[in-house]
Amino acid sequence: MQRTAALLCTFVLIACCASCAGAPAAASAGPAVELRGHRIGVEIAADDASREHGLMDRTSMPADHGMLFVFPDSQIRTFWMKDTLIPLDMLFFDADRRVVTLLADVPPCKADPCPIYPSTQPARYVLELNAGTAEKLGAHEGDVATFIDAPAATQ
Repeated sequence: MQRTAALLCTFVLIACCASCAGAPAAASAGPAVELRGHRIGVEIAADDASREHGLMDRTSMPADHGMLFVFPDSQIRTFWMKDTLIPLDMLFFDADRRVVTLLADVPPCKADPCPIYPSTQPARYVLELNAGTAEKLGAHEGDVATFIDAPAATQ
């Protein structure tokens, strides 16, 4: 009986260790954008409802985190900060994931009408980050990002 219990415990321990060894680290799990050698975990806004709501009503966002807006086509994109409570950097990417417009330190909108913030060229993706993050990364127009576990585009 003791031997059977010992074998069972050993089997369970080996199974647990094997599953842990094959599991990805929590920091690397989920969708991300890699830009200038930095990995940024992202929430994906790929449908009309999630793109419309964006980061509204949030009072903070973790460092090295952002929201990636994915659109079905490339065109001039305009964003605004209505009901967005934190200042943001907005990076607009073309279909090749090249930064075509970088807007830094965009302030929250305090009163209507809220200003709009357009891309200078057609964009298919927009990455919103905490204000100051783009500068910390050394990001600039022309940089190319890699998307990890993020949709290439909506249908």
